[in-house]
Amino acid sequence: MAGPRYPSLFQVNTRVRLSELSAGLGRPATLDDVPDAELDRLAADGFDLVWFLGVWQTGEAARRVSASNEGWRAEYRRVLPDFRESDVCGSCFAIRDYHVHSDFGGDAALARLRGRLRERGLRLILDFVPNHMAPDHPWVTDHPEWFVEGTWADLGREPQNYTKVPTATGERILAYGRDPYFDGWPDTFQLNYGCWALQEAMLGELLRISKQCDGVRCDMAMLVLPEVFERTWGIPSEPFWPRATAAVRSAAPGFLFLAEVYWDLEWTLQQQGFDYTYDKRLYDRLEHRLARPVREHLYAGLDFQDRLARFLENHDEPRAAATFPPEVHRAAAVVTFFTPGLRFVHQGQREGKRTRIPVHLGRGPSERPDAEVAHFYEDLLACLRDAAFRLGSWQLLECRAAWDGNPTWDDFLAFAWSGPGDLRRLVAVNYSGHQSQCWLALPWGELAGRTFRLSDRLGPAVHDRDGNELAARGLYLDLPAWGYHVFEVAPLG
Repeated sequence: MAGPRYPSLFQVNTRVRLSELSAGLGRPATLDDVPDAELDRLAADGFDLVWFLGVWQTGEAARRVSASNEGWRAEYRRVLPDFRESDVCGSCFAIRDYHVHSDFGGDAALARLRGRLRERGLRLILDFVPNHMAPDHPWVTDHPEWFVEGTWADLGREPQNYTKVPTATGERILAYGRDPYFDGWPDTFQLNYGCWALQEAMLGELLRISKQCDGVRCDMAMLVLPEVFERTWGIPSEPFWPRATAAVRSAAPGFLFLAEVYWDLEWTLQQQGFDYTYDKRLYDRLEHRLARPVREHLYAGLDFQDRLARFLENHDEPRAAATFPPEVHRAAAVVTFFTPGLRFVHQGQREGKRTRIPVHLGRGPSERPDAEVAHFYEDLLACLRDAAFRLGSWQLLECRAAWDGNPTWDDFLAFAWSGPGDLRRLVAVNYSGHQSQCWLALPWGELAGRTFRLSDRLGPAVHDRDGNELAARGLYLDLPAWGYHVFEVAPLG
């Protein structure tokens, strides 16, 4: 299925959304109860991809761990003032079986949901968790050799990373799933990518998943890279991703791979078959609230940037409305979503929700939408539906000092979008807490001899400018702290 050059993705926390629907229906909701009107709105808002987080079957073993961990329980009580034990469902990343959770209507309900999405031109994204499985996954008993094993000495030295497990062949010491910088996740066991049979089994799971959806978001995808896996476990392994992405696309042409990835391994995974990789670096630099590091990040080539997933929040990150003051939030969103790549919006972000919901919970708090945030995102999404931003070409622009001795030009981030056809769009943000000025060099060579109207798509500003001056000197900008423009640039007459 052909799509725009720069698509948009919406993430749904499936458990939480179904919990909300259940409260309204007075009975447990399934995927069949996701309203058509909700899907209609996602399509109308310009989204192309919908990621339903956490649809797979989880089990009682992981839920018990989630319910007994005192550190996690403290967070549950903070998130839910009326916390109940039944709210703990276990992490959706502790997967017992890659079939749709029976509480959600099973595989048949997912197939019907996918059909309804397709009717609206929306593609379905699901999870794939390559690094670990739930403690009660059948492989733990039937194929313990597919997991990383430890010794009694490992267990004694690192009880936070290993545990005793009964299997069909006797008691074994298995490692918890983890990354090399943190203690293990005690509700999972670590898969062993040094075992070829395990790699084949995981490829089989991926091939089966590819028949149920249009793409996968791969959790902590860098953990199974051979260099990372060996550094973590001391076990050499063969590359998994190049073979897996090629095999899946051979069976399901156009299937999409999105990687959660950190540690400057984004390019590596792009080269191993991923369509898109998380851009946490942009998020981090925006959070630091300095324009220059953001601009330096955007110097990268489009062969890299076009395949980055840009976001201001997701289920792992704090809510944007809680992280950024309102004026900074708006400026950061303009930068994030008007750069090239996949635009990634999280459930609740548009309403200004402030509480991040742990993946161990099946319910979130009741939060009143923030009308100002909702209005901003309504305008932002309407703007992003413009063909220039979905199909056009992006360019980082040069900002120059407005006058000698004025350093505030360095606080600007500015982009041009061109095409298709004769479309011209100009995005400028003063990413600082003070008023700033600059001259902005424009990239279009056909400005001279005409007058151009600059109409702000996210504000009331309208300016008529002489094309000769625009061509010779550029555009003069004077913006308040955290101010921005998204200009439609069109000739008059």
